[in-house]
Amino acid sequence: MHVTLSGTTSGDLEAVDEFTYRVAESERDKSAVIKGEFVSDTVFEVVGSGSGFTFRPVKLDQPVHKVFPDDEPERDEVSEGNRRFVALDRDRVCGYVDTEYEPWNRRLTIADIEVAGPYQGRGIGRTLMSHAIDWARERGAGHVWLEVTNINAPAIRVYQRMGFIFCGLDTSLYSGTKSDGETALYMSLFLD
Repeated sequence: MHVTLSGTTSGDLEAVDEFTYRVAESERDKSAVIKGEFVSDTVFEVVGSGSGFTFRPVKLDQPVHKVFPDDEPERDEVSEGNRRFVALDRDRVCGYVDTEYEPWNRRLTIADIEVAGPYQGRGIGRTLMSHAIDWARERGAGHVWLEVTNINAPAIRVYQRMGFIFCGLDTSLYSGTKSDGETALYMSLFLD
């Protein structure tokens, strides 16, 4: 079920099933933090060669449960192009997506997307991403860009189903962090 309660822009209040989606308005919406985590039975193995990289999905013997560390800096909504969309279960934030728009290259970056564990697998992340993509179009973005760890196969598959394609990788981004050994994969969705 999809019901728009007021208008059709990404800033409007929207109800989908039992969840409400809107632009973060209150300080509580803007400061909500959800501990990022996922479970994956597949990783995208990255192999370097003298002239490039290849990667492929590899099934794991045992699923990996990843909990992201609390070492990321706070983000502010300084720029007019930055926006947070929240998913609410009644009045409780159960998911959000933070976006950052760069006019010079017309790129909307998905800076962070989180859905609380009990709410995962219910379409909340996909709906939040749809709001971010609508916002990108409103801003005149040429593409939406994101970074995802190679071990988060569930997210990679969702992004691929939404039309995102691989556009790069960085084998050193996580060096010296709790995610050392993982590879950052970059994905982009072209809008024009």
